[in-house]
Amino acid sequence: MVPLSVLDLSPITEGSDARQSLRNSADLARHVEALGYKRFWMAEHHSMPGIASAATAVALAFVGSQTSTIRIGAGGIMLPNHAPLTIAEQFGTLESLYPGRVDLGLGRAPGTDQAAAYAMRRNLTSDADQFPNDVVELMRYFRGDNDRVRAIPGEGLDIPIWILGSSLYGAQLAAMLGLPYAFASHFAPQMMTEAVAAYRERFEPSVQLDKPYVMLGFNAIVADTDEAAELLATSVQQAFVALRSGKPAKLPPPQAGYADGLPIEARAVLRSVLSASAIGSPQTAQRKLEEFVDRNKPDELIVTAQIYDHQARLRSYELLMGQCLPSA
Repeated sequence: MVPLSVLDLSPITEGSDARQSLRNSADLARHVEALGYKRFWMAEHHSMPGIASAATAVALAFVGSQTSTIRIGAGGIMLPNHAPLTIAEQFGTLESLYPGRVDLGLGRAPGTDQAAAYAMRRNLTSDADQFPNDVVELMRYFRGDNDRVRAIPGEGLDIPIWILGSSLYGAQLAAMLGLPYAFASHFAPQMMTEAVAAYRERFEPSVQLDKPYVMLGFNAIVADTDEAAELLATSVQQAFVALRSGKPAKLPPPQAGYADGLPIEARAVLRSVLSASAIGSPQTAQRKLEEFVDRNKPDELIVTAQIYDHQARLRSYELLMGQCLPSA
């Protein structure tokens, strides 16, 4: 089986707050570290009531302080929101604190809507095609070959850079720069096959990487029975529908039969966005995961589990890894 990693969106659940969500993230990181997961990544989102990881580097610093061996990283930093120098310094600081453990995944989406993007940038006139130049500038800060400006800390540190994407654009850039590629199939799987094929076909070896390396996003919600897992999954179903309706909210509690009451169009959207998923008992989830791996041949899976109850989320990752402990 391919290595498994974790993508944590630090969900803020109904009735809770960001403080508790970030503490839950650290608890989850300790848990999956002990289980043998390879990485623990957090994602940059803004103006989202249900996600606590907006200040991603700060959240990762806390997670790093609570763990000792698991790799920590961004999945990802939305680079158009930031000056490359700022990100070089932030992740140079993380690598200085937690040497040999830090990854930096970069995306070109804003991770928010236009109003919040403007609030961060104060200028939305920049060209989206500037992203490749920003990535190269960031890499130069780590190499220390910018004569006039230096990233301290950051310069000379070995921080693996990943390109994230959900389309051909990121795949082509990752291939051209010889960087590992992570595809957001956990919420936008439509272009996955084409993007991964393009990346592998066009890959050019680099100092960082000598052959293509693909990590695919994957939803896994695992419980003792199929019925229990399907009930837990209604929380993420509600969250997706709210997001697509332009009304993002805190992660809601499970609602039995939720999808059955939706219009047929909404159910079709859910089937599409959640098609890269394993929802069920350990046996069902393992079968679905193996089918996904056999079909797509990733080098690694990064698993996310948007589950309302924190203990159920811990248990889900435990069951997926196959190291089942007795139920409480």
